[in-house]
Amino acid sequence: MIPDVIAPDLEVLFVGINPGLMSDATGHHFARPGNRFWPALHGAGFTPRLLSPAEQDQLLGYGLGITNLVARATAKASELTPAELRAGGDRLTRLVAEYRPQMVAIVGISAYRTAFARPRAAIGPQPEPIAGRPVWVLPNPSGLNAHFQLPDLIAEFSRLRGA
Repeated sequence: MIPDVIAPDLEVLFVGINPGLMSDATGHHFARPGNRFWPALHGAGFTPRLLSPAEQDQLLGYGLGITNLVARATAKASELTPAELRAGGDRLTRLVAEYRPQMVAIVGISAYRTAFARPRAAIGPQPEPIAGRPVWVLPNPSGLNAHFQLPDLIAEFSRLRGA
């Protein structure tokens, strides 16, 4: 299991879907070399330089954190069951209530739709908060997500940062 990178009152708590096999092996979030989370985070100005997954704990110094909806590692997020995602949504709600981040940013629209029973949700700000905190949904930065290339991801992460 990959530990959460979390502290009270963060500016943004980023929420991945679940760890990939490389993340599970290394203990670092978004660790697969083809994942674009770290470049998108830096490209949008959340970090002053490109961090490596092994530097994930430095995010706390920037007011950022990371957790996952589901702790179970898989090769692809599509291997998760709807029940696992819904249980992850419940867990996330408890975590957000405890830590009170200013914004919850979920990276993965399909997982968000299932976890929170929002079948029509779109990328961007959501009308429904989680534990009273605003929610923003970002595209999945996995290299398997061909719908969004790095410049598109940076643009979406930048929209969040501007909010």
